[in-house]
Amino acid sequence: MYTLKIAALALLVPSILVSAAPTFKNHGTVAEWDGTNHEHKGTVTQVNSASYKPDTSIKVVQIYDPSYTGRYHSEVFKTDVYKVGDEGFYGFAFRLHSEWDTSGSQSYNIAQFISDLTDNPDNTCGDGFIPSMMMWVEGNQLMIRSKGGDMCHGTLKKFKVGTVKPGDWHRVVLQAKWRSDSSGSYKVWFDGKEALEQSNIITTYRDSQKKFGFQFRAGLYANSWHDDKRMEGSQGTRQLWIDEVGIGSTYEDADPGAK
Repeated sequence: MYTLKIAALALLVPSILVSAAPTFKNHGTVAEWDGTNHEHKGTVTQVNSASYKPDTSIKVVQIYDPSYTGRYHSEVFKTDVYKVGDEGFYGFAFRLHSEWDTSGSQSYNIAQFISDLTDNPDNTCGDGFIPSMMMWVEGNQLMIRSKGGDMCHGTLKKFKVGTVKPGDWHRVVLQAKWRSDSSGSYKVWFDGKEALEQSNIITTYRDSQKKFGFQFRAGLYANSWHDDKRMEGSQGTRQLWIDEVGIGSTYEDADPGAK
């Protein structure tokens, strides 16, 4: 019996060690991601001119073009970070350019979870890539949304997280329960302090097969330029930096400030 117990424990220990490690950790490099997405004149580069922790970060840039009608993504992405029913922690550090114009009302997305749901049988409207959570800067406010349930008529809620200061590094950690009914939840920490807690919310889309994984994307998506078909103000070049991205099962896994 003693031998059997030791053998069973030996089988359990590796799984415990694996589950305790972060699912993904990135220290401001481009190479470790599953890919980049930069459209039109946008760029995604690894730099050492600015970083939250030594020595590098990911610089993302988008440039407005009045003759262009497409979208404005400049992002890195990691695939299959969650499916409906999962729970997790997701964090990163970001810095807006010191001269970032906060006077307008247009939004600039800095993180999102998105999946190609074209072949999902629960998708009755035939849309392709559909985002659930989005996080963006609007004026000087960091905002987050929850969206899910029906893919074609999703339940949407928006929440304020905190005030962003251009030129400063900010840290954000999201804890999410990914549910397609009202049993989902969000908790958000901003610069190390709890800033938001929402329970009984719908956080992702129906997927009866639990088959479709969502990407995590970080960077810059100037969505208002596309959606509004115009640019507000005169700042046609927007740039920001991303660093210390973490995904895992604990706050420490995701916290950009963790040692």
